[in-house]
Amino acid sequence: MSTKRTALVIGATGGIGGALAERLQAGGWHVRALNRDPDRARPGRETLEWVRGDALVEADVVAAAMGADIIVHAANPPGYRNWAGLLMPMLNNTISAAKASGARILLPGNVYNFGPDAMPTLSETSPQTPMTRKGAIRVEMEKVLRAAADEGVRSLTVRAGDFFGPKPTGGSWMSQGLVKPGRPLAAVTYPGPLEIAHAWAYLPDLAETFVRLLDTDLADFEVFHFRGQQATGQELVGALQVAAGRRVAVRRLPWFAFAVIAPFNEMIREMLEMKYLWDRPVLLDNTRLVAKLGAEPHTPLADALRAALAGMDALPEHLALAA
Repeated sequence: MSTKRTALVIGATGGIGGALAERLQAGGWHVRALNRDPDRARPGRETLEWVRGDALVEADVVAAAMGADIIVHAANPPGYRNWAGLLMPMLNNTISAAKASGARILLPGNVYNFGPDAMPTLSETSPQTPMTRKGAIRVEMEKVLRAAADEGVRSLTVRAGDFFGPKPTGGSWMSQGLVKPGRPLAAVTYPGPLEIAHAWAYLPDLAETFVRLLDTDLADFEVFHFRGQQATGQELVGALQVAAGRRVAVRRLPWFAFAVIAPFNEMIREMLEMKYLWDRPVLLDNTRLVAKLGAEPHTPLADALRAALAGMDALPEHLALAA
């Protein structure tokens, strides 16, 4: 009888979903991926078991989760599209699937839950008074998971900073804002004051954290904070220069132009809403995580950025050949 554990990943073509699928598979898990168009999603991910289905259709999610030990809920509409209309229905379907299968839900969280009153250092128990629509939705998602625990649904949420990884990641500030993919890095467009610290999450480290936590004794409802790569803008630019082996120019993101465009562009409007996260330090306290694991998985910042630049085809040619 096989003892191989099974994971259903919703969002396997995304950044954290893809990273978790890869890490779980490397750890001996059987990984099943839900997608509306498996034939389109499969190239480059042929080792996953692809299941046709829609995260917005409860029956599809329930069927895909049968026999699963965990459900990675990494469904995230691109470009912040219609969060209000999509995120809660998708999570509710995942909860239904977890009830039917007994699987634990893994939810990649973020710092949107928190407003300026909780900053600069955020712990799991910091007050959650979000100042944005997206933040209110994230708070509601976690409230629903906490309530579901009373009905036997187990979950694990790990909140982290801005994602980046060795593979191109849609919706990442690193690849969609700071660095121009497809050309050797020559300039960085930074969204905030360079002296302010910001939390980043290197996806292989975050995926490793989730997997290690699964092998510990967990309560039915768990939330941990992942410290990640915390750096000021100056430190990040310095590490990018080390990673790229060259000096780079630094430009400021033109938020004023975003304000002009925002009424006509949903993605720009939603990005503008998150400006407050760049105007002040945003750090995560991982004391509880370290107490659980002994140490947080951590890749040095310059090494993580070098892998990210290689994935974005943004390394100078001589470094790209060596990568």
